[in-house]
Amino acid sequence: MDDELEVTVDGITYKVSELSEEAQQQVNSLQFVDTQIAELNAKLAVFQTARNAYQAALQQLVPRARQ
Repeated sequence: MDDELEVTVDGITYKVSELSEEAQQQVNSLQFVDTQIAELNAKLAVFQTARNAYQAALQQLVPRARQ
Protein backbone atom coordinates (compact mmCIF):
# COMPACT_ATOMS: atom_id res chain seq x y z
CA MET A 1 0.00 0.00 0.00
CA ASP A 2 1.36 3.41 -1.02
CA ASP A 3 0.83 5.94 1.76
CA GLU A 4 2.67 8.75 0.01
CA LEU A 5 1.04 12.15 0.39
CA GLU A 6 -0.81 13.35 -2.68
CA VAL A 7 -2.44 16.63 -3.55
CA THR A 8 -5.12 17.33 -6.13
CA VAL A 9 -5.02 20.57 -8.09
CA ASP A 10 -7.55 21.34 -10.82
CA GLY A 11 -8.65 17.72 -10.83
CA ILE A 12 -5.14 16.32 -11.28
CA THR A 13 -3.52 14.33 -8.46
CA TYR A 14 0.20 14.75 -7.82
CA LYS A 15 2.59 12.99 -5.47
CA VAL A 16 3.95 15.70 -3.22
CA SER A 17 7.46 14.20 -3.35
CA GLU A 18 7.48 14.74 -7.12
CA LEU A 19 6.61 18.44 -6.88
CA SER A 20 9.13 21.27 -6.87
CA GLU A 21 10.44 22.45 -3.52
CA GLU A 22 8.39 25.63 -3.84
CA ALA A 23 5.21 23.64 -4.56
CA GLN A 24 5.95 21.40 -1.56
CA GLN A 25 6.26 24.50 0.61
CA GLN A 26 2.84 25.64 -0.60
CA VAL A 27 1.40 22.22 0.28
CA ASN A 28 2.92 22.54 3.76
CA SER A 29 1.40 26.00 4.11
CA LEU A 30 -2.01 24.68 3.06
CA GLN A 31 -1.78 21.85 5.57
CA PHE A 32 -0.84 24.31 8.32
CA VAL A 33 -3.72 26.64 7.49
CA ASP A 34 -6.20 23.76 7.25
CA THR A 35 -5.10 22.61 10.70
CA GLN A 36 -5.54 26.10 12.11
CA ILE A 37 -9.01 26.39 10.57
CA ALA A 38 -10.01 23.04 12.07
CA GLU A 39 -8.77 24.14 15.50
CA LEU A 40 -10.64 27.44 15.24
CA ASN A 41 -13.83 25.64 14.21
CA ALA A 42 -13.49 23.35 17.23
CA LYS A 43 -13.02 26.37 19.50
CA LEU A 44 -15.98 28.10 17.88
CA ALA A 45 -18.15 25.06 18.65
CA VAL A 46 -17.07 25.19 22.30
CA PHE A 47 -17.76 28.92 22.53
CA GLN A 48 -21.16 28.55 20.87
CA THR A 49 -22.10 25.79 23.31
CA ALA A 50 -21.01 27.95 26.23
CA ARG A 51 -22.93 30.93 24.86
CA ASN A 52 -26.07 28.83 24.56
CA ALA A 53 -25.66 27.64 28.15
CA TYR A 54 -25.18 31.22 29.42
CA GLN A 55 -28.23 32.36 27.48
CA ALA A 56 -30.34 29.53 28.88
CA ALA A 57 -29.17 30.36 32.41
CA LEU A 58 -29.99 34.04 31.90
CA GLN A 59 -33.46 33.15 30.66
CA GLN A 60 -34.06 31.30 33.92
CA LEU A 61 -32.93 34.29 35.98
CA VAL A 62 -34.86 37.16 34.40
CA PRO A 63 -38.44 37.86 35.45
CA ARG A 64 -41.09 36.21 33.33
CA ALA A 65 -43.36 38.46 31.28
CA ARG A 66 -46.96 38.42 32.42
CA GLN A 67 -49.41 37.20 29.83
